[in-house]
Formats: sequence, structure tokens, C-alpha cells
Amino acid sequence: QKLKGYYGDITEKQFRACYTEASKMKGDTSQNLIGLLEQRLDMIVYRAKFAPTIFAARQLVNHGHVRVDGVKCNIPSRRIKPGEEITLRAKAQEMALVLEAQSLTEREIPDYVSPDGTSKVVFTRVPTLDEVPYPVRMEPNLVVEFYSR
Repeated sequence: QKLKGYYGDITEKQFRACYTEASKMKGDTSQNLIGLLEQRLDMIVYRAKFAPTIFAARQLVNHGHVRVDGVKCNIPSRRIKPGEEITLRAKAQEMALVLEAQSLTEREIPDYVSPDGTSKVVFTRVPTLDEVPYPVRMEPNLVVEFYSR
């Protein structure tokens, strides 16, 4: 529940689909699950400090303020591939919400999201569990154990 809440209260159906896909991939299922969750567009918008919270990031995407490789995208659950470029519309860059998020100092932009100016980031690679900056200790292996029943 903690993991689902951290990723913006994604639905049980979306979470299970993520788990199913992670279990079919090669390698550690819990690492794959975290990788898939971190590839969501709303998560990258949040990580890039375009929004102060994950919920604000979802709303920013829903309202069409985010472009992926220059194409408007309003689906927060869209999976971003490494190398894709995420930009904010010019109007969105002036929003108080975005300016407030960028001035926050307690959150760092992780290595796998490389900023290119203030309104553009490039998703470089899929992160591993220890690279993801969680505020508390997450244990995705317990999630894997729960869903594997």
C-alpha cells in the first residue's frame, strides 16, 4: 500500500499489470517493478522537479502541459523509454506551481533524469532500486511476494 501511495495512488489494476510485466522480464522482479514504475511519465515529471508532489505531476500531465519528444501527451501512466525528451509548454513554465517546485531544495534530480535547462529533461536509463530517492525504506520484494500467490 505504501508503494502504491508513493506512486500517486495508482489503481490496483495498473499495479498488478506492472507486477505481471515485471515478473515476465529477465532479472530480479522487484528491481524490474521499480524500474517500470519509475518509467511512468508522471513520475519523471515529479523527479524532474516540474511539480511539488506526485499528484500535482499527474495533474500537470492530465491538463496537457507536458510534451514527450515534442508531442503533447496527457496520459500520466505513459511509459517513457530511455532517450526520450520531456518538456514543459511555455505557458506551464510560468505557472506558480512549477516555479515553486523548482525552488524546492530538499529534493534532488536523480542521475537517470538529466536536466537540459529549466524546462527540458531527458530520461537516460531505467533506474535500479538503490538509485530511487524514496523518503522511507521501500521493500518491493514484499510486494512481489504478495502478488506471486
